[in-house]
Amino acid sequence: MHVRPKGSDISDDSGSGNGQAVNGHGVPELVGEDGAPTDDGREMKGKGKWFNYLKTKDFWIVLLLGQVLSICITSTNTFSQLLSMQGTSIPAFQTFFNYVLLNIVYTGWTLYKYGFKKWGQIVLRDGWRYFILAFMDVEGNYFVVLAYRYTTILSAQLINFWAIVVVVIMSLIFLRVRYHITQYLGIILCIGGMGILFGSDHITGNNNYPASNQLKGDLFALLGASFYGLSNCFEEFLVSKKPMYEVIGQLAFWGMMINGTQAGIFDRQSFRDATWNGPVGGYLVGYTLVLFIFYSLAPILFRLSSAAFFNISLLTGNFWGVAIGVKVFGLKIHWMYPIAFVLILIGHVFYFMTESMLGEAEKPWLGEDQAEGVAGIGTARRRREKPNAIV
Repeated sequence: MHVRPKGSDISDDSGSGNGQAVNGHGVPELVGEDGAPTDDGREMKGKGKWFNYLKTKDFWIVLLLGQVLSICITSTNTFSQLLSMQGTSIPAFQTFFNYVLLNIVYTGWTLYKYGFKKWGQIVLRDGWRYFILAFMDVEGNYFVVLAYRYTTILSAQLINFWAIVVVVIMSLIFLRVRYHITQYLGIILCIGGMGILFGSDHITGNNNYPASNQLKGDLFALLGASFYGLSNCFEEFLVSKKPMYEVIGQLAFWGMMINGTQAGIFDRQSFRDATWNGPVGGYLVGYTLVLFIFYSLAPILFRLSSAAFFNISLLTGNFWGVAIGVKVFGLKIHWMYPIAFVLILIGHVFYFMTESMLGEAEKPWLGEDQAEGVAGIGTARRRREKPNAIV
C-alpha cells in the first residue's frame, strides 16, 4: 500500500499552518499495489465498521490525553480547595496569572510567526470571536472557583454534569454533529460510573466538607458549568479552523484583560481579606502551572475527538481527586472506586465503537475532505495528507 496524490502534489505550508492544496486539487488517497483504493482509504471518511477506531493508535492517544487533562483539572480543584481552607478565596485573581503566562507564550509565538501587522489584522477581523470565547472561559473559571467558597467539592463536581448536556445540545444545533446510539450509550455509562463514585463518597464521607451556603454555591457551579460547555464547543470550532497557537494566544490576550478587569472590580475586598503566606503562594504557583498545561493540551483533544468526549474524560476526575487526596487530605480509596473508574473507561470504548479510522477528528462543519479546516496537529486533514504522522 502506498499514497497516491489526487491530481497533483500537495504542499504542506507549515509556515502558515494551513497546509493548502496546490492548484485546487484534493488530498492524497491510500491505494493498493494495483492502484485501487484500499479499504483504509474508504474507512477514513464517515462512520466505519465496528471497533475500527479502537484498533488505531489514535484511540489510545485520545484516551491517555483525556486522563492527563482529567488529572490536571482535578489538581486545579485541589489547589482551589487548599486555598479556600487557608482562607484565601479570590476566584478572578486566582486565574489571572494563567492568562498572563499563556499570553506570554502563545501570543509571543503568534507574533513571531505572523508579525505584528498580521497579528493586528487578526485582532481587528476576528477579535470579536476570541473575545466571546475568552469571556465564556473567564466566567466559567470564575463561577466554578467561586462555588468552592460556598459549597462542597462533591456538589460542584456533580453539577458539572450540566456541562456535558450543554456541549451535546450545542454540538447538535450549531456544529451539525450527529451522535450514534453507541455514543449516547457511552455517555450514559460514564455518568453511571460517576454515580458510583458519588455513592462511595457518600458512604465514606469523602469530600463532605461543610458548605457555608449550599444553594448559592450550587447555583454558581451550575452557571460555571454552562459557560464551560459553551466555551468548549466554541473552542473546538475555532481550533479546527485556525492554528492552535493563534487560538490559545487570542484566548489568553482577551482573557487577561477581561479577567484583570473583573478581579479589580469584584476581588478587591477578597484580596485584602485573604491569607497570604508561603503555602498560599505555592498553591497559586501550582494552580497556574497545572492550568497552563491544561490549556495547552485541551485544543489537541478537541481536534482529535470532540468537546463531548473532552467532558466525559473529565468524569474520572473524582477518582483522581481521591487518589490525590490519599496523600494530601489523608483520604482512603473505597473498593467501589476502581469499579467506577473501569465503568467510565468502558463508556469511553462504547463512545468510539462505531467511529471511522479518523474518529471524531473529521468535523462535519469543515466540508468535503476537511478543506475548510487547518492542517495542524491532531486534525483529520493532516492525517489524510500525512498518514504516518503520530497525531
